[in-house]
Amino acid sequence: MKAGTDLAQIASLVGDPARANMLAALMGGTALTASELALEAGVTLPTASAHLSKLTEGGLLRVTRQGRHRYYALAGHHVAGMLESIMGVAATLGPRKVLPGPRDNAMRQARVCYDHLAGEAGVAMFDAFGGHGFLKVDDEAVTLAAKGERFFEDFGLDLTAMRSKRRPLCRACLDWSVRRSHLAGSIGAAMLDRIVEMKWIRREKDSRILRFSPTGRQSFERMLRG
Repeated sequence: MKAGTDLAQIASLVGDPARANMLAALMGGTALTASELALEAGVTLPTASAHLSKLTEGGLLRVTRQGRHRYYALAGHHVAGMLESIMGVAATLGPRKVLPGPRDNAMRQARVCYDHLAGEAGVAMFDAFGGHGFLKVDDEAVTLAAKGERFFEDFGLDLTAMRSKRRPLCRACLDWSVRRSHLAGSIGAAMLDRIVEMKWIRREKDSRILRFSPTGRQSFERMLRG
């Protein structure tokens, strides 16, 4: 089998407009029902169910049954990373909106990318961590520096627990709106959890948008300055 065959199969799953809308809706990391995803895709429930079956069989989604409901979620961070990269290419090559609305502006500033911070805030954080020597960034290869170990542990992250998992500690993820990288991986996810826990930022209901509190924004910017 040629390598292009697998690529074509994944591309066909993502390329359908209804399925693409469903996958984009799941980029917030929250599991949704078939009915909710049907609304996101603008299709009937039977049509949504057929699309969801294809996405699940293709390995892009996982499904969990709870009571009478089935909840669909992305199969993992690797799928989210692929989708974010495709969004970046689409934003670069696709048609541009002349007057983006306030919601678009908020999405560009700070949003959830599956389980980590994205948008201008996410890119600024990644740049700061590299600039302070917490992370060693070589093109797209990102590794944790000794100075970074001290910083992240002092910030409240459990690096020992992260190292016991198969997921990379840190990874660059292309940001579709800024078109530069933000921080993904276990550290990226843990950083978002921590700043939410500290109430620097909150998630807007039923959205990927993240909003800083005034004091949270100040604390975040102090962290970036080092």
